Amino acid sequence: KQDQQFQGALRLKLGADKRLTVINEIPVEAYLTSVISSEMSATADTELLKAHAVISRSWLLAQMKDWKRPRVKSEPKIEIVNGEQQLIRWYDQEAHTDFDVCADDHCQRYQGITKATSPVVFDAIQATFGRVLTFNGELCDARFSKSCGGMTESFDAAWADERFSYLAVSYDGEAFPAEFALPLTEEANAERWIRSSPPAYCNTTDPKVLGKILPDFDQATRDFYRWRLTLAQAELQELLQRKLGIEFGRISKLEPVERGESGRLVKLRIVGERTQLTIGKELEIRRALSPSHLYSSAFVIETAGNDANAPASFTLIGAGWGHGVGLCQIGAALMAERGFRFEQILAHYYHGSQLSAFYKTTP
Repeated sequence: KQDQQFQGALRLKLGADKRLTVINEIPVEAYLTSVISSEMSATADTELLKAHAVISRSWLLAQMKDWKRPRVKSEPKIEIVNGEQQLIRWYDQEAHTDFDVCADDHCQRYQGITKATSPVVFDAIQATFGRVLTFNGELCDARFSKSCGGMTESFDAAWADERFSYLAVSYDGEAFPAEFALPLTEEANAERWIRSSPPAYCNTTDPKVLGKILPDFDQATRDFYRWRLTLAQAELQELLQRKLGIEFGRISKLEPVERGESGRLVKLRIVGERTQLTIGKELEIRRALSPSHLYSSAFVIETAGNDANAPASFTLIGAGWGHGVGLCQIGAALMAERGFRFEQILAHYYHGSQLSAFYKTTP
C-alpha cells in the first residue's frame, strides 16, 4: 500500500455496475514526471530518465485517439485450429473506454507526484520537453519492459500479428556471444540460451546498481535475468481452472509449440487427462501459470515424479521480466551507468527511429 498524491483534477464516474471510476486529468508533462519516477527510481542516472521520458511520452501519445493506429483486436474465445483447441489472445488498450491509460504495468506505472523525489526527474522532463520517437514520420509505439533477458522481442510475439521495424529483435549487448546459436525460435537454441547466463547489459545482480534504479517494491527479487519456479501438480491444476475456467484434470505435459525470436513462448500446449488446449500469446501464458503473472514466457520445462501421465511437479526455468519488446529498462540503466547518452540508448532499442519535437516549450 502507498500514500499517493496527485496533481491536476479528479473526475468521478459512476458505472452501470454501480462501481466508481476515479479519473485523474493531468497535462502530459506532469503525468510523465510521475511515470518516469514510478517506472524507475527517481535516483536513477539522468540519461536513463531522459530516455524514459522520451519513450513514455511517445507511447502515451501513440495511444491517444488522434494518433492511434488501427489495430486488430484480440478475440478471447477458444477455436479449433488443425483439429486442436486454441485460445490465442493478447491484452492492449481496447479495455480503456472511459480514460486514455491506466495507472499500472498494463500501461505505464503512474503513482502520483510524491514519487518524483529528485530534481533530476524534473530536469529530465524539461531537457526532453515535447520530444518523441518517430519512424517514417509516424509516432513510435515505444513499448518497454523490465528485463529482456538478453534478447528483445518483436511486437507480434506479444500483441497483434503486426511487425514494426523499430521494434525488431536484437541482442542486448554489443556483439552476440559466439558460444550461442540463433535463431532462438528453435527449441534447442532457446533451451541452451535460457539455461545459461549469457553476458548482456541487463545481466546484473549488483545491489548497488539495482538499488539506484529500481523502486523499492521491485527490489524484492534479484533473479529477473534468470529465474526458476516450481508448481506442484495440484497447484497447477487449480491455477489453470481458476485462470482459464477449464478443468484439465491431471496435467501430463506442458509443451512448447511456438517461440518468438527472443526465445519467449508464443504458444504453449497444456495436455490434461480431460482435455488439451494450446494457449497464447505471451501474457496469456504468463497469466495462466501464476497467481499474478510469470516474469516472462521465456522458459523451459522440467518435470519431477515417476508418473509420466501426471508428474508430481513442473519446474519452469526462465529468462527476463516482462514481454521484452522495445527498451529493456535494466539494460538501459546499465548503459547509462556506463556512460551512454540517452540518444544512444534509444537508438540501441528502437532501430532506425528518429528523435523529433512533437511540441515545444511555451515561452
